[in-house]
Amino acid sequence: MSKVLIAGVGMIPFGRDVRRSERMMVEAVTELALKDAGVSAAEVQRVFLANAAAGLVSGQEMIRGQVALQSTGLAGVPLVNVENACASSSSAAALAFEAVLAGRCDLAIVIGVEKLSHEDKSRTFDALRGATDVGASSRPEPDRPASNSVFVNVYAEEARRYLAEYGAGIEDFAAVAVKNRGHAALNPLAQYRTPQTIEEVLRARMVVDPLTLPMCSPTTDGAAALVLCSEDYARRSGIAGCEIRATRLAAGRGHGSQPVAAAAAAAFEDAGLGIDDIDVLELHDAAAPAEILQYAEVGLCAPGEGHLLVRSGATALGGRLPVNVSGGLMSRGHPIGATGCAQLVEIYDQLTGRAGRRQVEGARAGMAVNAGGWLAGAYAACVATILVKAG
Repeated sequence: MSKVLIAGVGMIPFGRDVRRSERMMVEAVTELALKDAGVSAAEVQRVFLANAAAGLVSGQEMIRGQVALQSTGLAGVPLVNVENACASSSSAAALAFEAVLAGRCDLAIVIGVEKLSHEDKSRTFDALRGATDVGASSRPEPDRPASNSVFVNVYAEEARRYLAEYGAGIEDFAAVAVKNRGHAALNPLAQYRTPQTIEEVLRARMVVDPLTLPMCSPTTDGAAALVLCSEDYARRSGIAGCEIRATRLAAGRGHGSQPVAAAAAAAFEDAGLGIDDIDVLELHDAAAPAEILQYAEVGLCAPGEGHLLVRSGATALGGRLPVNVSGGLMSRGHPIGATGCAQLVEIYDQLTGRAGRRQVEGARAGMAVNAGGWLAGAYAACVATILVKAG
């Protein structure tokens, strides 16, 4: 079977800026990714553009990619718009992988973009609520404080359950935020780069008990892009890049389903690798408890032992398996339609040895796990992707 490679990547600094449009961000990362791959827009045969919330935040629906790219060299290239909640751009990358693997094209570009900041903040919260079953939504119990963001409420409930079942402390969630902020301090593209202490995290404003503000991912604008190519194209063009060894999409079906575990297990099987073969890992830490729970779901530990990994330093830079060296969603930022691509940009940079001060020494295989949406007690979607160093 032929291979599919990532030939180059592009990403801009994440943050909040109401003046920065989706089109501006798309144009910027497209130029960066094409330049990094050493290819021209004229060579691209497929475009997959991912965005989750523009329809509700800005009102742009249906032809988002065509609008964003109309002034670029990619205008007129066959394009698919992809929406799959927070897993939108990892889903787009999976579609591009399959198109190249099937021989439908030799060169494709995947672009993830999201602009969540808006002068009317209710638009952002309404958009996020749209990633749940709005017809089945219910208000929280009267004695439970709630956030405007339905996902913070979900993660707070998961946190309370974890604390009750496994004997962890709130300090363990704070430690995840501190770890990822320490990583983000080394990432010039991250939204939040000022180191913080456990005490500072615990003293911060409570969003929903027990989660304080630094334990939650922020509202973020941003974009990232990947150029994918076939093995034959890479050979002809002298491209090294990184191989996409596996990418798998799983769907949640509510209580009892485990799409993160399902996607990770399928990706490991396809790749012929296990968690012990992975050198660097990006997880979907939309809130601190999410990262701790996903440690077990990807096989890094047994259920209920995730907080022990944090305490030991195993998942920090320099530890046994560094997790979210980019800063993760909590500190790098979480522009939902761009997050999956951003995770893959980080893994690519790690495997090609250009991650700077956050470089994981000797990294040869990396994994990104990007979840999205919430359906009756489980993520609605998850994509797990494994990259390996070429050669």
